[in-house]
Amino acid sequence: MSAPQPTHPTTSRDLLVAFACGGCVAAMVGLSFAAVPLYSWFCRTTGFGGTPQVAKAAPTEISDRKITVRFDSNVAAGLPWRFEPERRTIEVRLGEVVTVYYRVTNQAARVTAGQAGYNVSPATVGAYFEKINCFCFTEQTMQPGETRDMPVVFYVDPKLAKDSDEAGVGLITLSYTFYPARVPDQAAASAEPRGSGRI
Repeated sequence: MSAPQPTHPTTSRDLLVAFACGGCVAAMVGLSFAAVPLYSWFCRTTGFGGTPQVAKAAPTEISDRKITVRFDSNVAAGLPWRFEPERRTIEVRLGEVVTVYYRVTNQAARVTAGQAGYNVSPATVGAYFEKINCFCFTEQTMQPGETRDMPVVFYVDPKLAKDSDEAGVGLITLSYTFYPARVPDQAAASAEPRGSGRI
C-alpha cells in the first residue's frame, strides 16, 4: 500500500509573497518609464553632466571676475542644416546677462525639423551656467532654404567665484547639437507645390 502524497495548501503567506513579487515587477516597469524624465529633472536641478540651469530672472550682482565662454555647434547625421554661432568666443563678467545668436540654415529643398540638445563643459560648472532664454526647448521647423537667427540669453552665476573647486576655471564651452525631428503634418502639407496633388 503506497504512502499518501503530502499536500501543500495555499496559505496567506504564499499569497503575500505573490503580491509582493507582483508589486516589485510593477514598480520596476513604472520606474523604467520614469527613468528618463527623472534623470532629466536631476540634471537640470543639479547641473550634473554639464546640464545648464534655467533662470527666470537676472542676478542681483555682477562680479569683477571675467570668464571666456566658447560656443560650439553641431548637426547630427540626417539633418541637412548649417548651424553656427555668430561669435565663437566672448569674455563676460560673472553675473552679466549676455545675448548671443546662433544662425541655422535649412540646406534642403524640403521642409525639415530639428531639436537641439545642449551641455556645458567643464561638466562641473553646469550648476553655475544659467540660461534665461534658449531655442533648445522648442522644436524648430524650417522651410526649404530658410535661414533663422536664434538667441541664447544667459549668465554665469557669480557664486562660481566663491567655489574654491572651480577657482582655476577660465573657459566654459556651451555646446549645442541639433537632431532630426519629425516634420509636423501641417508644415509638410503647406510646403507642397500647388497643383501637385497626389494620385
